[in-house]
Amino acid sequence: MSVVGSTGSIGTQTIDVINSDPASFHVVAIGAATSVDLLAAQALELRPDRVALADPRRATELEERLPAGTELLVGPEALAEIAKSADVVVNGVVGFAGLPVTLAALLAGRRLALANKESLIAGGPVVQVARATAGAEIVPVDSEHCAIHQCLRALLGEKDMARMPHPPSMPLRRIVLTASGGPFRGRSQRSLAEVTVQDALAHPTWTMGPKITIDSSTLMNKGLEVIEAHELFGIGYDSIEVVVHPQSIVHSMIETTDGATLAQLSLPDMRLPIGYALAYPDRLQVAFGAIDWTQLPPIEFEPPDRATFPCLDLAYRAGREGGAAPAWLNGANEVAVAAFLDGRIRWIDIPAVISAALDECSAPVPSTVDDVLESDRAGREFARVAVDRLARASL
Repeated sequence: MSVVGSTGSIGTQTIDVINSDPASFHVVAIGAATSVDLLAAQALELRPDRVALADPRRATELEERLPAGTELLVGPEALAEIAKSADVVVNGVVGFAGLPVTLAALLAGRRLALANKESLIAGGPVVQVARATAGAEIVPVDSEHCAIHQCLRALLGEKDMARMPHPPSMPLRRIVLTASGGPFRGRSQRSLAEVTVQDALAHPTWTMGPKITIDSSTLMNKGLEVIEAHELFGIGYDSIEVVVHPQSIVHSMIETTDGATLAQLSLPDMRLPIGYALAYPDRLQVAFGAIDWTQLPPIEFEPPDRATFPCLDLAYRAGREGGAAPAWLNGANEVAVAAFLDGRIRWIDIPAVISAALDECSAPVPSTVDDVLESDRAGREFARVAVDRLARASL
């Protein structure tokens, strides 16, 4: 195993899973951007062959704390480098910065346990080319896409799953992604005008990093997952639906052509989808998220409030437009979320920033990594202009 982004939420939970069955997994590399203290502690615990640190300014500090014999890789390419040699690579890097890790793992023919949805969304056309490398495979770690993967596996079998995103046949009518609804479910747009960062970070069911938690509060996380589902499974946007399910017990569903629905259920615990990706095609022998059916609360479903949470439709728009639009959407969203977390714009301004950036998008389909980087840069630049305009207006 190589755990990239090992100090983040996904990374630390991945290590929990590995420690639950140490005889089955061996960590050969870990890496993070800047978190020296936790990275050093993980290195002492796991004794990997290599440790990667993206920030060269803290290299000396980390090197002094590593176990004897552990190699330190430093610099912008270090995280991608440790994604090339393990059997399974966990990409838990946050945001667009995860793209080099995704490409490195796939081009090396590795199994990619993908928690970094942004790299697949922004770099979809380029990632699909890398995915065609012999031996390369993506097993999603997002709870929703892991659920879809499990349901499709039950429907299609292992042979056709290996041909994703283009299996020879798929008797499928639609997939349904479930959303918790975030902390503001049921609120009106007017009531959300003055919500604080602390309000938006108070997720009712999942413990995640700040960026993805804000995305969940706006439903952009679900919109990004719609694009991710399209890229992972080759499903058209008209056949991907979203339903709000606040209990987060049903993690997603598929509906077959004859009307049957297959769903994956468990208590909300990210260690289950992480373990599924690590052990695939086998199953862990440790139960994470197992349900006590005598204690299960009522399960509810409702349609998303698209007027109050317009980020969902912005994602559908970008996905349907294709080309560079998903990269612009992702870059603009990262800028808008950062501006909200910094107190520069209001929560309700986030979709306005993203929409303004998408209105300017006219770039062609990216065919190289440089094209993806340029699309990301352009989307961010237009988003920064929109943020500056809104920040000045609020003075």
